[in-house]
Amino acid sequence: MITKKLGEVAVMCGGSLVHDHDYDIRMNGVFTDSRKLVSGRLFVPLVGEKFDGHAYAAAALEGGACGVLWQRDRGVPPEGPVIVVEDTLIALQALAKAYLAEVGCRVVGITGSNGKTTTKDMVYALLGTTFKVHKTGGNFNNHIGLPLTILDMPADTEIAVLEMGMSGRHEIETLSAIAGPEVAVITNIGEAHLLQLGSRHEIARAKLEIISGMQPGGLLIYHGDEPLIPLVLGEPDTVKPEGLKTFTFGMDQNVNDDYPTGMMFHSKGIIFTSHLHPDKGLELPLLGQHNVINCLAALGVASYFGISEDKITEGLSGLQLTGMRIEQITAPSGLTLLNDAYNASPLSMKAAIDVLDSLKGHRHKIAVLGDMLELGPKEREFHAEVGEYAADGKVDMLYTYGALSEEAAKAARIKRPDLPVYHFSDKKELASHLAGQVNPKDIVLIKASRGMKMEEIVDALVKEDLHN
Repeated sequence: MITKKLGEVAVMCGGSLVHDHDYDIRMNGVFTDSRKLVSGRLFVPLVGEKFDGHAYAAAALEGGACGVLWQRDRGVPPEGPVIVVEDTLIALQALAKAYLAEVGCRVVGITGSNGKTTTKDMVYALLGTTFKVHKTGGNFNNHIGLPLTILDMPADTEIAVLEMGMSGRHEIETLSAIAGPEVAVITNIGEAHLLQLGSRHEIARAKLEIISGMQPGGLLIYHGDEPLIPLVLGEPDTVKPEGLKTFTFGMDQNVNDDYPTGMMFHSKGIIFTSHLHPDKGLELPLLGQHNVINCLAALGVASYFGISEDKITEGLSGLQLTGMRIEQITAPSGLTLLNDAYNASPLSMKAAIDVLDSLKGHRHKIAVLGDMLELGPKEREFHAEVGEYAADGKVDMLYTYGALSEEAAKAARIKRPDLPVYHFSDKKELASHLAGQVNPKDIVLIKASRGMKMEEIVDALVKEDLHN
């Protein structure tokens, strides 16, 4: 992590020390949540619509913080080591950018509507076989999380793999300006954030902002099956680095630089070959064809950095994913659960249902689907589409939870009247009913947007002693 004198920090973030005698105080990292105070770190009080971290600055100093940033318009700062800045968030971002430049590591930026966290984890696993790599932890992928990720980076990092999320236009532009990626990856363009942006075309424009801060001659790796990306790349308002290179991946062999040439599915993952990796099957310890596509993006990054085929095999074998992304769990009862409760969109819902459909050797395949959030005016249509998709011979039983997912239940009943479909507005009632239906030989998929907290159903089923 960043380790500096407070006087040096002041210069890096564009601020000034209140007291010159505090110049040599040593700072070991930063924090923004006063509830997670670590002695010796710099407290950065952020200002939001409903909170102001400045109210906790004095307590942070008393608790062991080495110093605090203080926004000039917040009045008189507390007694102690204080760096005054015009805006604490902008100062945090400036500090991260300066530290990144000082470390001198190369940067891979990753965005997309779906699959960016999984792809980040794959890239980290592959590059980590050869380089010292630092990656975004959890979902620290926004205008606050990304600078915190950078500032937590060891000084000997050779490559930083940074996930970039957004909810609207110009957010990824800000992240790209901080990170200055050499390589950028766009996993896909989906329907997430239609509520804020209105159309997939506008979502594509928002995702392409990742190239606005790229290094000259940088490489953009993108999903070539998506026609909106080259369309936006060709728009005159799209900001591009000089000498931008591109590499495409996807299913369509007519338009992509790399594509699958063979896939064999099994209960623990997939063995596949691709156009650029044809010699021996790559073992991917993940479920779903969509993860093969994500892996092609990661392989493109690995090839750019010169990772050998043997190291690629090694990296994939040690792959560890952020939780709740089609995480296969075997409950003590024997019941198989697919926990994919971290996020959801129409595209990722259908991909998860395909994973459920592809797994053999189970008595019944049961989907438990909750609401997909932030989909805009067509949200009910999207839920109905998912219900129809599930009912098209892919599941043996369907449970839905939430006001929007009732549309999925209705559509599924119309599509397939003989399919057992159950809708609940109470999560505990759903879990209780489901526990009475399932058999230890069944497999259950649980998926919804993060705000639905569907992992509570996973936890309930893991604890159940099934006798069916």
